[in-house]
Amino acid sequence: MKLIGVDVGGTFTDLVLADTDSGAQVIHKVPSTPDDPSRGVMTGVADLCRMAGVDHGAIDFVLHGTTIATNAVLEHRGARTGMITNDGFRDILHIARHQRVEHYSILQELPWQNRPLIQRRHRKTVKGRLVPPTGAELEPLDEAAVALAARELLAQGVESVAICFLFSYLNPAHEDRAAEIVRAEMPNAFVTTSSALSPQFREFERFTTAALAAFVGPKVGDYVTRLEDALHQIGIDGELRIMASNGGVATARMVREKPALTLMSGLAAGVLGGGWVGAAAGRDRLITFDIGGTSADIGIIDRGQIVETDARSTSIAGFPLLMPMLDIHTIGAGGGSIARVDPGGAFRVGPQSAGATPGPAAYGRGGTLPTVTDANLVLGRLDPGDFLGGAMALDSAASQAVLQTLAHQLGLPLNDAAEGVLTILNANMANAIRSRTVQKGIDPRGFALVAMGGAGPLHGAEVAAMLGIPEVIVPPYPGITSAMGLLVTDLKYDAVKTLFQTSGAFDLARVNADLVAMQTDLATRFADDSIPTGDVSFTRVGDLRYVGQGYELKVPIPPGDLDAVAMAGVLQAFHVAHEAEYGHAFPANSVEVVNLRVIGRGAMPKLGAPSAPHGTSLQAAILRQTETVFRTGSGLCSYATTLYRREALPVGQPFPGPAIVLQKDTTTVIPPGWLAQVHASGSLILTQEVHP
Repeated sequence: MKLIGVDVGGTFTDLVLADTDSGAQVIHKVPSTPDDPSRGVMTGVADLCRMAGVDHGAIDFVLHGTTIATNAVLEHRGARTGMITNDGFRDILHIARHQRVEHYSILQELPWQNRPLIQRRHRKTVKGRLVPPTGAELEPLDEAAVALAARELLAQGVESVAICFLFSYLNPAHEDRAAEIVRAEMPNAFVTTSSALSPQFREFERFTTAALAAFVGPKVGDYVTRLEDALHQIGIDGELRIMASNGGVATARMVREKPALTLMSGLAAGVLGGGWVGAAAGRDRLITFDIGGTSADIGIIDRGQIVETDARSTSIAGFPLLMPMLDIHTIGAGGGSIARVDPGGAFRVGPQSAGATPGPAAYGRGGTLPTVTDANLVLGRLDPGDFLGGAMALDSAASQAVLQTLAHQLGLPLNDAAEGVLTILNANMANAIRSRTVQKGIDPRGFALVAMGGAGPLHGAEVAAMLGIPEVIVPPYPGITSAMGLLVTDLKYDAVKTLFQTSGAFDLARVNADLVAMQTDLATRFADDSIPTGDVSFTRVGDLRYVGQGYELKVPIPPGDLDAVAMAGVLQAFHVAHEAEYGHAFPANSVEVVNLRVIGRGAMPKLGAPSAPHGTSLQAAILRQTETVFRTGSGLCSYATTLYRREALPVGQPFPGPAIVLQKDTTTVIPPGWLAQVHASGSLILTQEVHP
């Protein structure tokens, strides 16, 4: 089968075409088109097919990581959204919970109050009430009031509606009926319900999840439809799959129904790609470090398992989210990050970015502000004549001019200012990694850092040195690794049901019935997507906590009917997980099973192992020598630095830094005191042998 992976970044759109039968791979990068990302995608797809000599009709799947939903939330540019909820609960989205993000700050920003997803005038209430523990109807839904609310929202120019009722996770009947009425009154609006997205308790988080879905729904739906049409117009009839936040892909139809699935779409593929590269190199404890033009994304893979977020920390732009999501931390740090002196006189780098247009001054497109890319160029770490494999020339004079202005503001020599830009950026990224490791009780020194993205290999070794990480893995195609990550996952759907049962009083018949019902529902979804039954597998998980605790831990549930012995094993696994997470456990205390989850996977064709390298000798890989600047214990020093061509490097022959390795999609910097060698899997392994 022929697969295309497309990952849209802030500066470049990365593409890979893989033939799963022959193992052939072709990679490509094109500038992103922020005004309409589909234009860059289509340009890249057409170029890629031409480069590979593949007819458009031969493509079986196009797998795509998109930032449409993410950017809509981050930039607060979604649809005009309305809400229909129970009488008396109009302000749940505003009041939230008594916990504050920063417990003792009276000046903190609360995004749901400072930049609400749904304005109060667009939040309507109606009579009707369901009650726990079964979701029985206490008061019937006022259908006439729902219709009136829909007409009022239509008159207010609302494009999208979230329907959120109390206790709908127990019984979705009122939400489903209200959705029918709203769709009849507002046929062109996007309509979603909280129970369809996340049928679990915690009304504020559930309501906010529905609000997020409604806020991004029209943009995501329009984009996916437009992209599908554009692909069909050039003769690609293969199916479009969209990366979801849970690390799997979803069909275009599913994404249109549940756009919140894609809120971290553009980031998840990078972690998958990093895990694929690490596994090929025999490493299973990894920190994925994906730096593009605008941001740096950090993920953790521990013993081959990608770390997922929990209910306490799943959010986007500060808004809580009740959706399965990989634990990815993003900061505004990338090749386009702008260096500046702030009003207080402090030297800052990012989070503002030059983006794709105009981009860094080095790109020669009119950029006038100093960026990280300009600093790397001034210090000799980028080759101006060999950027993107020579497809794009860099303007050294422009970079020097903008850095000289910054240097003048700081009262520093040019090289000191440029090196300061990199040091600040590297420190910001090292601190971000500490927040996901050290602050969670994880020692980063036991991991390898997978440096990827267009700028990851430029900074990987120096960031690793700040953290004591002993090894850096640079994938065969670092700038395309996220696109490759799209080709190593499966169709993945999740089901969840709130249970609330306590140890000693489990209703095992109900537990088993709920698990079977969720699995049956997912099996139907896969059948609708034409996935053969033999290609579908299921995993079961429970959200457990001690009675009285506020949050849960995920614990695996074994397959088959659960009996008392199996449940005892689940409880024991919870005690072990609690001790690992918090440092203690209470085996004598009662345990509550809060939610049941079933994760379904539909097997997709996948990228094979990385291609074996074909290099011959170090001498054959040498291009020339240049002068580069690094900071050592004695200050800034200029070094004679060897430039190597990546594809010519031999396997297993170490070479010392300072060195620079050039390839089409990135540049790898090996600082003084580091060694590099090509692994049999094709990855470049950097190790710190000597402290300069």
